[in-house]
Amino acid sequence: MSKTITISAEEISRQREYGEKAATLLYNKFSRKPRAFVHTYGCQQNVSDSERMKGMLMEMGFDFTEETEEADLILFNTCAVREHAENRVFGNVGALKKHKYKHGCIIILCGCMTQQQSVAEKIKESYPFVDILFGTRVIYRLPEFIYRHLSTEKRVFELGGEDSIAEGLPVRRDGEFKGWLPIMYGCNNFCTYCIVPHVRGRERSRSPEDIIAEAKDMIAAGIKDITLLGQNVNSYGKGEDHGVNFAKLLRMINDLDGDFQIRFMTSHPRDCTLELLDAMRDCKKVCRHLHLPFQSGNNRVLAAMNRHYDREKYLSLIKAARERIPDISLTSDIIVGFPGETYEEFCDTLSLVKEVRFTSLFTFIYSARKGTPAAEMPDPYTHEEKAKWMGELLKVQEDIAAERNAALVGKHLRVLCEEYHGDGKIFGRTSGNVGISFDGAPEMLGRFATVEVTKALNWILEGKIITLEE
Repeated sequence: MSKTITISAEEISRQREYGEKAATLLYNKFSRKPRAFVHTYGCQQNVSDSERMKGMLMEMGFDFTEETEEADLILFNTCAVREHAENRVFGNVGALKKHKYKHGCIIILCGCMTQQQSVAEKIKESYPFVDILFGTRVIYRLPEFIYRHLSTEKRVFELGGEDSIAEGLPVRRDGEFKGWLPIMYGCNNFCTYCIVPHVRGRERSRSPEDIIAEAKDMIAAGIKDITLLGQNVNSYGKGEDHGVNFAKLLRMINDLDGDFQIRFMTSHPRDCTLELLDAMRDCKKVCRHLHLPFQSGNNRVLAAMNRHYDREKYLSLIKAARERIPDISLTSDIIVGFPGETYEEFCDTLSLVKEVRFTSLFTFIYSARKGTPAAEMPDPYTHEEKAKWMGELLKVQEDIAAERNAALVGKHLRVLCEEYHGDGKIFGRTSGNVGISFDGAPEMLGRFATVEVTKALNWILEGKIITLEE
């Protein structure tokens, strides 16, 4: 038996019935087709969740607006990874108070931040104009929550639910040519600094059949860039009875008909296997990019983080990846100033960056998250000291990125035309996930082009089109 709990088709059908009843109440309330404003904080998984919630809202008859002043329903899908993100949410929610009382709009908070009991209590007590609040495990019940609020005129707070997967939800995708494809949810790693397992729950994987079906739908709809999502994508399939791990899933999607490319994030070094690296080498539709967060180059700090690997293991994975895919682009995450980290230990991170020579890095000064073990650890260094270390790291990486990008000048790269900037410029990304800008027109969007790199800046390339594919 599979360990993953799947929400029944009957429950999904029941939610559609709630949506139909809510649609009638919404029209009676606003005397026209209602408009929704949906804002997403945080990671790509949150973006994907918001696309499903927008799909449910669309089925309830909503149009969408980019302006809160025009909205009859305002939904914030929140992030709990860093304190700054939470503070932004509180500030932006507070700014809605006047609009709420003037226009009578429905205000909804959901996502990782609201899954925390302390946050939910703060919202309940200090933000009485928030109508609906729910956590990450019950997103599929959005139609029910809206109906309950409209029919009773009472606030709805729901943080319950099981660690489950809901299939069959409608999706309103933000992108026309790029799309997110979640393959799993939750995390079992419990890194000592991370709140995600506490708010997202334990790992559970979608069935390969459901993933492949959604991938086929995306390809048929014209999606050319599919990004597979999970808190730890390369632990996909663990504990399930279908026998498909992430490497096998990559091969299955790669074998689908159609002209498209595959990206994935985020990977954990603990579960990055040689089998996965072999699959990346063999699958021509898989981009030559591996995002593999190492967080720290010091073994004591890695142990304190509960990362389940050491510096030597990480470097062995990098070596194996480059042996199989010599042109692979490597990116990573780094936390600067983990509690108790000394400057000498931080220097081990600097030396690893210099040794690996990443294409780019996502760097963060440690942010304490209440409820995690790291938040209780002694932290003798000031934010100012950590910011100075961060400056050193950024300077090292800036120089490396500039050198790596300069080495691409003159190369011909296949690029998806993703965005038109209105100034005669098209923006896309290389297979290695480096941004590139080149002359073009709106009708080129959604097509692949071969682009010659003509100029390298620190973080982006410039180029010219050699050929444009049909």
